[in-house]
Amino acid sequence: MKHITIIIVLIVLYIPVTGISADSPDEINITIIYDNYIFQKGTESDWGFSCFIETKEETILFDTGTHGEILKSNAEKLNIDFRTVDIIVLSHIHRDHTGGLMTVLDINNDLSVYYPYSFPQEFNKNILLKDAVPVAVKEPLQINDNIYLTGEIKGPVNEQSLILNTAKGLIIIAGCSHPGIVKIVKKAKEIVDNNIYLVLGGFHLMNHSEAEVQNIAEEFKKMGVEKCGATHCTGDQAIGVFKDEFGDDYIPMGVGKTISID
Repeated sequence: MKHITIIIVLIVLYIPVTGISADSPDEINITIIYDNYIFQKGTESDWGFSCFIETKEETILFDTGTHGEILKSNAEKLNIDFRTVDIIVLSHIHRDHTGGLMTVLDINNDLSVYYPYSFPQEFNKNILLKDAVPVAVKEPLQINDNIYLTGEIKGPVNEQSLILNTAKGLIIIAGCSHPGIVKIVKKAKEIVDNNIYLVLGGFHLMNHSEAEVQNIAEEFKKMGVEKCGATHCTGDQAIGVFKDEFGDDYIPMGVGKTISID
């Protein structure tokens, strides 16, 4: 059934959630379809980020990369059908995370697009022109039993992140982490009081010293982060630090990588 084309602004008061719902998803698959790095041969790398998330509750596209044609091509090579997407979550306004949106909406507009409240009004209008539903998110938002948004976190660029509450703990997915990845993880923990199983995405640490990145990796450990997957704008040196710190619990990223959580 086609959604009603209205602009929705959500300002949500929340009570932190403890543990997991009885209906926690049995399995989650997260596939990287846009990234600076390649994991599966035959796909194309480019500056940007997007991942395709399959849960029992929803199918989510988190960010849409820079170029729609690359996003679409990688999805086809990975046997990903955008017609199955229920919701799109955009982390922040930069084009390397929003550039492929209209390409996806040309394929499937029977969905809602969740984006930070501070996006310009023109962005809302463009989504409405595609006959999809824009949802501006300011405060933490629970989408359903086990899927949450951090809400807009203030920073050099305002940004939101996605939280999946699973039987193994929280999975926190960040686009570029402009407000700071530690700040994002702490915010997610405030919203859903569960252990932190996995943090992945762009951590925006290219211009940080090795010592600064080491401190962040150690802070992850103090917060109880079990696994880590850093990519996109994290920077090669910083990725190396996380690999060293997490060892076997570091998850290599790149286009075509699928992370399955039972």
